[in-house]
Amino acid sequence: MRVTWQALWCEVTAAARGAARAWAGPCRERDLAVQAVKAALAAWLAWAVAGWWLHAPVAFVAPWVAVVLVESTVYRSIAHGLQQLSAIAAGTIVATAIALPLHDTVAAMAVVLPLALLLGQWRGLGSQGIYAATGALFVLTNGSVTVATSAARLAEALFGAVVGITVNALVRPPLYLRDSRAVLRDAAEEAHAILRAVAEGLAEGRWGAEEAGAWHERALRLHRLVEQARSALAWSRESLRGNLRRRHRRAEPPPGQGCDDAIVVLDYAAVHTAGVTRTVLEAAAQDRPAPRPHPELACRYAEFLCRTAHALRLYSHSRFGHETCEDELGTAVARLRETLEELRRDLVRATTDDPDEVATYGALLAQAHRLADQLAVSGT
Repeated sequence: MRVTWQALWCEVTAAARGAARAWAGPCRERDLAVQAVKAALAAWLAWAVAGWWLHAPVAFVAPWVAVVLVESTVYRSIAHGLQQLSAIAAGTIVATAIALPLHDTVAAMAVVLPLALLLGQWRGLGSQGIYAATGALFVLTNGSVTVATSAARLAEALFGAVVGITVNALVRPPLYLRDSRAVLRDAAEEAHAILRAVAEGLAEGRWGAEEAGAWHERALRLHRLVEQARSALAWSRESLRGNLRRRHRRAEPPPGQGCDDAIVVLDYAAVHTAGVTRTVLEAAAQDRPAPRPHPELACRYAEFLCRTAHALRLYSHSRFGHETCEDELGTAVARLRETLEELRRDLVRATTDDPDEVATYGALLAQAHRLADQLAVSGT
């Protein structure tokens, strides 16, 4: 019971923090709150017209369709609206055509539901295919089946879809430009922080198994952060499709080729940072027979990682910041290549015939080359 209350308290405090963030300024929590209010507004409008004003025979269909079509993007509202209407129409027509001659709801349901569920698997209906079975159930479980009632149900579904899509398109249509750039900046800053932490640990000689394990865990989480950035970028582009609000957002341009390039750079940084930290972790393992790299080589490698972290930060500022630092980025990449050449010469001179030592130095050098190459391409 105590664990349950603690979990409940954590959920309550998390919700309170989310409400505070939504109140304080633009954020994902505020976007979710706005979408919830818009969905409620769409349902109220649909019911006010279909149920209160027109007294439609199955008026509940209009607000039901309206509320589910206030989607996370305008484009998704339109696409899902077309799919959902097609699914509801298919289920309604099949159920009506079979139930009318049978005059038996139980028998009709046994025949209709398998057909409706099979229709729902059609690829063209996407995730809305389940509404074929839902539409059929509404026909079969709502009293006597008539052509007029089924036609009214389709008309109300169409009206609800129009209301839901219109409200989502006209009332603060969702945009996610802020979120995508914020996640990209966060990924770049985390890559910078990891590389700096590894560099400082190597330079100061404090890279035991525990520290190396923590670095590697952070590097693995960095890859997930890059995937979140890729997903946020896709949401940003989708939110611009059919969105009237984009005309008023000149201060924040839509994501372009620069964002795609940033995803590639950060993906490489995540992969090769994980490779560096894995190699350091293996070298720091207590049961590893091979000696650690010489302190001077470790310091040289730390210098390379520092320059890499600095180049990544400059790259992030040049793509997502408010300052122009293309020249600084080019200079930083040039110095990074010089440091890499010095590191390569030092590693070649220090390598012995010990296979484990060759493997360690080779892995470190390979990851260094790949990081530098990608940053060199991005900095040109």
